[in-house]
Amino acid sequence: MGIIRKYRFMILRRSSQLSLMFLFFAGNAYGWSVLKGNLSSSRIMDEVPLSDPFAILQIFAAGSIVSSEALLGALTITTFFAIAGGRVFCSWVCPMNLVTDLANRLRRTFRIDSAGKSWWMSRNTRYWVIGIGLIVSLFMGVAAFEWLSPVSMLHRGVIYGMGAGWAAVLSIFLFDFLVIKNGFCGHICPLGGFYSIIGRFGLFRIRHHKGKCTLCMKCIEICPEKQVLSMVGKKDGMVLSGECTNCGRCIEVCDDNAMKFGMRYISKIT
Repeated sequence: MGIIRKYRFMILRRSSQLSLMFLFFAGNAYGWSVLKGNLSSSRIMDEVPLSDPFAILQIFAAGSIVSSEALLGALTITTFFAIAGGRVFCSWVCPMNLVTDLANRLRRTFRIDSAGKSWWMSRNTRYWVIGIGLIVSLFMGVAAFEWLSPVSMLHRGVIYGMGAGWAAVLSIFLFDFLVIKNGFCGHICPLGGFYSIIGRFGLFRIRHHKGKCTLCMKCIEICPEKQVLSMVGKKDGMVLSGECTNCGRCIEVCDDNAMKFGMRYISKIT
């Protein structure tokens, strides 16, 4: 039970990611109606439409007509993740998280960060990629990022067969493993940037209790977006940045019980 508690959020996240991928696969391979389609466009029980809101924005920018069903699907997804808060999509849904987490686990194991030159990239790059993606969509008349997104390639590959998509997935893995820690998800991916914007005022947040903190900094070491934990060891506080992925790893590694989930606007630190 100690191991399960130690990795409880990791277990839940992996269960969520793998279950969703299996349901998408089963919808295509076996005709199950629970979840059909892919991350860009899908339906629940053949009734409830779901659409990637960032993909819809690109389609708008490209000058294409978007159906009312697709708009309803995008509104549903946007509302859900806006309420959930932070980048819940990235750590609880996105299949690429499995790849990048493995790369960064190996990076820590082989001490890549301390083995040689450390590369740097601004985390604001992802917001620039959002803008560039929309501009390119405008001028090319296609959903630019959706067309070459490694996230879509991986997800569609799991459902329909990978093909050449393995090259994109391997590139992301090597980039995170050898070049920049949390390089793709934490710096480049526009989906992460998009969901950090819409999840900025969401309800579910990480809380820090300064009185219990012993400054071991394990939370900072494990966090894929360590800039959001600026209050650690300094003051009681809640992570308000939309860039937090709400993965719960900081809670799991904290032996002092100084980190926990809370509800914004509702719960208080105890």
